[in-house]
Order: sequence, then structure tokens, then C-alpha cells
Amino acid sequence: MMPDHKSIPFHRPSIGDDEIEEVLDTLRSGWLTTGPKTARLEQEFSSYVGAPFALAVNSCTAGLHLALAAMGIGRGDEVITTPLTFCATVNAIMHVGATPVLADIGLNGNISPNSIESRITPRTRAIIPVHFAGLPCDLSRIWETARKHGLRVIEDAAHASGTIYRGSLIGSVNQEPSSGSDAVCFSFYATKNMTTAEGGITTTADPSLYDKMKLLCLHGISRDAWNRYSGSGSWFYQVHECGFKYNLSDLQASLGIHQLKKLEQFTMIRTRYATRYGELLRNVEEVELPRTAAQGDRHAWHLYSIRLNLERLCIDRAMFIEELRSRGIAASVHFIPIPMHPFFEPFAGLPQNQCPTALALYPRLVTLPLYPAMTEAEVDYVGTTVRKLLIKHSRRPTFFPTHIDLPIPSIGRLNPRRRIMPVQPRS
Repeated sequence: MMPDHKSIPFHRPSIGDDEIEEVLDTLRSGWLTTGPKTARLEQEFSSYVGAPFALAVNSCTAGLHLALAAMGIGRGDEVITTPLTFCATVNAIMHVGATPVLADIGLNGNISPNSIESRITPRTRAIIPVHFAGLPCDLSRIWETARKHGLRVIEDAAHASGTIYRGSLIGSVNQEPSSGSDAVCFSFYATKNMTTAEGGITTTADPSLYDKMKLLCLHGISRDAWNRYSGSGSWFYQVHECGFKYNLSDLQASLGIHQLKKLEQFTMIRTRYATRYGELLRNVEEVELPRTAAQGDRHAWHLYSIRLNLERLCIDRAMFIEELRSRGIAASVHFIPIPMHPFFEPFAGLPQNQCPTALALYPRLVTLPLYPAMTEAEVDYVGTTVRKLLIKHSRRPTFFPTHIDLPIPSIGRLNPRRRIMPVQPRS
């Protein structure tokens, strides 16, 4: 039964009065660009994940670029990453003049450690694993490979705010230089698990790497605007590097301060909704559900990407998404693999970059709406509609029930918009 509104968008932000009041406070303060609110977000995020240093930036892309540049990676170097990612991951590698090398994925959508090992050459300098959809990569094996070959590791954690790997939050970089990742880059884009509208943050345990990234972040000058124009600052500055304009503003940080406070709550709701989708779609042979996290890990459920079993269906992915749209449900695809984009064809088509698992998975991927601003009625409607469509277009001749009623455990105060199913549509 359709919820009490006309459509379910792919995403709606969860912005409350706390964020609005903090933004207003920033506007009234007269300090809009990088300043005390940005510094506060950096400090609170580093405390949350357990990292010595955190640098707020205007995007995860900027964080990746800064980390590569600060490590001195450039022309003639190779950086290994995944084909199942947004183009920004590969663009950052190309921005420093390095060559991207694609390692194939495993069945869970994350980069394969075995494929990484097979792509290493004498020119390899770094590995950029991506925690696809919020599911942590097999970091231990990636770190082991990196140590063996003397490589740097930069995690693309755009989907992984709130993800846990082996008991520690992603971003909790190891302070021992011989283990762990060198840098972890998060996204706070509008659709992410916490948002600053646009923005991100990079964590590291390496003080020299942090200092270099901070210098490059704002034109390579020796003092940022807060130090230069605050009461305790000085007008004098010097340019030490050819830097970038990657700083985060206090207006954006004002959102992030309160989004961070709600991140655990958001993650709990996402997990509950992902579980509900699993209940509604279990035992449906026409679909494969996304992998869940191993014991000791936590999936942040930034995305809920199902895999259509096309050999069991009479329609393709495009027709399936269109049928969802006609029923008021906005779905998407994550991602169009890097080798399928015209710009990347010259290197992605090389024999050493072949990624058959990623290319075979792509036609099957459909990402369903999943975010805290959804109601339980909406989650039920999406899951039930997906189930009905799969059965409707199944190649199986046998009868299969198209509706099931399962109780939803109460989220209590975490989700004040909770509704009891079924919900009657408004007249």
C-alpha cells in the first residue's frame, strides 16, 4: 500500500533545528569562512573516530588529491584502486599526474586483495581502497600487501562515516607507521550519512603528512584566514607551496557539528531499515541481497544495492527501475564502472586493467532508497513493491506470495516519524 504521499525520492536530508540554529549563529557571528566552527568540527570528528589529526576540506575528492600530493605521488607513479567507484577516486589520481591501475572487485563489491597483489609493479606507490556502500574492505590484507611492497594506503571512505572494521571506526588510523592506513578521506556530500551540504574530512596519524596537507589545502600559504584576520593573528603570510583552494567554511561546518552528534543515531536507523529490506526480500530467487558485515565489523549502510538475478527475470535493469519510478520510487545505480566511461577508456581498456567481475556485476545493480528521513511505512512500501515486481517478472511459473506482514521492532525515540503499517493513503 502506498504511503501517505505521492513519491519516495532517492534521498531526503535529515536537517533539524540544531543545525539551523548553528548556521544562524555563524551568520550572526560575522565569521563565515574557515574559522572556529571548522576547527571545532575537526576536533570533534578526530575524537569520534579516534585519530590524532583531522583536516576539514571542501570534498572527499579534495582530501584524496591532497593526500596524494602531500605524499609526493605524481608523474611516473601508479596508484591501484577499484573500478566500482565514482569517477572522483580516479580523477584524484590523475590530478597529480599518476597513472590509475584498476584491481577487480570481490563478490561483495569491494576491491579484491588478490587482484591488488596481481596489479603491483615497480611503479606502484599507493593503494586506494573504497568501502563500497559502507561495507568495510578487507583492510588487514590490504595493509599486509602495502607493507610487503612499501606502498602507501589512502582509504576512500566517502561511504564509510560510521563504518566499523574489527572493532574500530573507519578513520581510526593506527599511530604506528608500520601498520594501518596513511590517510582516510570522508565525504560530507548532501546524500552521505552525515552532511555539510558539500565537504569532507581527512584523518591521519602522521604529523608531517597532516602539516603538508594543511599547507596545501589553502594555497600553500603559511597562515589560514582565521589566523590572519582574528584578533590574535597577523597580516603577514608567505606562500611555501603551489597549493589549492580546498578549505571548508564555517557555514558548512555548522551543519557538520550537529550531524556528527546524530551520526550514531542515523547509522542505527539505516541498519534497521536495511534489515527490514532483507526481511521483505529474503527467499526471493530473482534477487541477491547486499552482503552484511562480518562479526566485529559494522556496515554503515550508506547504500542498499541489490543485485538482480537477470537470468531469472523477463526484464532488464532499466525496465525494472522504470517500473519502480512509475510506482513513485526513485532508485539509482552505484556505480557505472570506470572502464565504461569514455574518458577512462585509454587506460581502463588495457589488459592489465581488466575487471570482469565488476563489469559482470554492473547490469545487475539497483540501489534502493535508504536514509533516516524515510518512514517505516516508506521502507515497507519500497521493499514490498520490489518483491512484487520481481515475482511479476519472474521466469518461474510457480506461484509465490507477493506480500508478507512482518513486525518492525520499534526504533523508539530514534525515529519520531514511526508509523504502524498498513497506512491508508490520503484521499
